[in-house]
Amino acid sequence: MSRVVRVAARGEGVTEDGRHVSLAAPGDMLAADGTVQPGPHHQVPPCRHFPTCGGCQLQHLDDEAWSGFITDRIASALAAQGLAAPVRAPLLSPPRTRRRATLHFERGRLGFSEAKSHAVVDMRECHILAPELFALVAPLRALLGRWGGKRRTDVHLTLADQGADVLIGGTGPEGLAAAEALTAFAQTHALARLSLDDGYGAETRWEPRPVTVTLGGTPVALPPGAFLQATREGEAALVASVREAVGAAPVIADLFAGLGTFALSLPGRVYVAEAAREAVLALKGAANAAGRALFVEHRDLYRRPLTPAELNRFAVVVLDPPRAGAREQVEAIAVSTVPVVAYVSCNPASFARDAKLLADGGYRVDWVQPVGQFRWSTHVELAARFSR
Repeated sequence: MSRVVRVAARGEGVTEDGRHVSLAAPGDMLAADGTVQPGPHHQVPPCRHFPTCGGCQLQHLDDEAWSGFITDRIASALAAQGLAAPVRAPLLSPPRTRRRATLHFERGRLGFSEAKSHAVVDMRECHILAPELFALVAPLRALLGRWGGKRRTDVHLTLADQGADVLIGGTGPEGLAAAEALTAFAQTHALARLSLDDGYGAETRWEPRPVTVTLGGTPVALPPGAFLQATREGEAALVASVREAVGAAPVIADLFAGLGTFALSLPGRVYVAEAAREAVLALKGAANAAGRALFVEHRDLYRRPLTPAELNRFAVVVLDPPRAGAREQVEAIAVSTVPVVAYVSCNPASFARDAKLLADGGYRVDWVQPVGQFRWSTHVELAARFSR
């Protein structure tokens, strides 16, 4: 018998002697014949689609084991760069709170892709989607089925202030009858917006009122398919962490700012840089309407990162880059005089690489706050504070 002692980055259990075991939790025992005897942290997965569905990888872990997995991912990534930091207990989003998801439709099936496959799971239940979004799965399956065709179609679902925002990839059937059918569908299911994207940008077919998402108490126009934190609980945890890191700083830079998740929740004067044009326009409009002291610049921080001279004007720099991290911008921060950096990341590996660059520039990691907002997923998010 060999005990499972941890969970690897892709979700397999790892035994004391280094063997990888699918669907095993810490404390499980691996028998000589390869069977797994469940331990105290092995729970019965609640969903009938697990483990076929790729939407979840860790439904067999209880919250204590999932929290341990998240913490271990971050600590291991930092250790690989020769770094250590205080890692706090993860803040976990509850089941059925996911407010943003991309499903796939193909050959009459609508759902997430299967694990390690492009095949689509025909979703009949879901324990991560918000109920308002899951309620649309069956009607959308029927609607897309009536359109016919065998081409794979992406369906982006987002919960906005006004309700469900639906963006369907590809073109639907043309003509007056088809347009009326789309309108009737949107009305019947009280959609906030229904849009189609044939590859040239979203075309809105139904939007009775301007669609917004409230960030920091300010309604912001929500472009179709725009990035939004996956759960409200996860967003609140990240915002609280960034506010703690920032403190009462009078002048702040928010880089890779998106729609203003952090900028609109921060005190003082805030300079904002974002590359997505629609997000910039939405944030400018929201800040002006609310009378917020934001200076918003349309700027690609990969091609044109802020220089050390520009950075030196700020008491704190907040950055929330894509999964690839922010090497070019972090290299400039490392040689600046900025005293505090608040770093939000969705990838422990790129975060640790950038943390090493900051450490080499004289920064220390004060703390790391993990956030598990992709329920039962191997996806890990975090906020961290650096200072010098």
